Amino acid sequence: MLPLIRSKIIFYIKKKKRSFPFPTMVEAASLTVCVTGSAGQIGYAFIPMLLTGSVFGPNTKIDLRLLDIVQCEDVLKGVILEIEDGAYPLLNSVSSGSDPKILFKDIDVGVFVGGFPRKPGMERKELLAINGKIFKAQGEALNEVAKPDCHVIVVANPANTNCLLLQSTCPKLPKENFSCLTRLDHNRSLSQIALKAGVHVSAVKNTIIWGNHSSTQYPDVNHGTINGKPIREVIKDEGYLNKDFIERVQKRGAEILAARKLSSVFSAANAIKDHLRDWYLGGKADEWVSMGLISHGAYNVPKDIVFSYPVHCKGKWAYEIVQGLKQDELSLEKIKITTQELEEEKKDAFTN
Repeated sequence: MLPLIRSKIIFYIKKKKRSFPFPTMVEAASLTVCVTGSAGQIGYAFIPMLLTGSVFGPNTKIDLRLLDIVQCEDVLKGVILEIEDGAYPLLNSVSSGSDPKILFKDIDVGVFVGGFPRKPGMERKELLAINGKIFKAQGEALNEVAKPDCHVIVVANPANTNCLLLQSTCPKLPKENFSCLTRLDHNRSLSQIALKAGVHVSAVKNTIIWGNHSSTQYPDVNHGTINGKPIREVIKDEGYLNKDFIERVQKRGAEILAARKLSSVFSAANAIKDHLRDWYLGGKADEWVSMGLISHGAYNVPKDIVFSYPVHCKGKWAYEIVQGLKQDELSLEKIKITTQELEEEKKDAFTN
């Protein structure tokens, strides 16, 4: 009986050779990635995701660069020891230091987590002035030594305007290669709607974060769905959707800071992972996500500010801003407020 079964299996394999579900070998890609501020907590939480394939896929090898200030060089050495102990199969190499002209050399991806944090009593103008010097200097180094198709995400706050400062001194790279993180806010909006509706977060799609990664951002549910139905048809609570939900997402970072006595860490690292994964590998065809991008005027937003839009990620670093979404009076007013803040930030940042 066994030989007969075996012969039938062999015949089946031969007959179905093209579709037989054995795994195929995929040639491994390789990316050189620099994480700035990598001695900090967000970088520390993000690095394992990067080295386990959660970001660029399970077949992409990583040459990792860790950049931080001079005072953190010994900490970076400790991070490298932990990376070594992780025995990550995707790690090709790792190096660290404080000189961006060395660490940015021929990089494919820059993850800009490091920046000067806002301290108690510090005005936003002061923060912009300090970060302006940091990001302009890093932009010059990026322009000098990075690969001409390098792609960038800025996480350090104020993320939108820091991204604009970085790009302003790095004309070698196309503007489309620069982005800032609003995916954390996007994820927060999905989660809050899911909690309110009593559904799994995977049931919620296509909320939008418009504008600045700040308390003026506009979390928009008007085009989102829950299990395929419009959010406003499922959650019939205009007071919640037009006020409480918006304020909860806008102030979520402060809420976490008050509870933990520390700012968001692993949720921010997870959002960086989501942002880069979709940008590089592509997102789901029926879903959009939120990304901070240099405006070319879409939705009447002034050009050359970094503004969060809904985008379809198409893979291999390609994306398209979702077009033709109607905006009601509330949306137009909220978008106007966050746009004005970004224009003021730009003015302050570029006059220092």
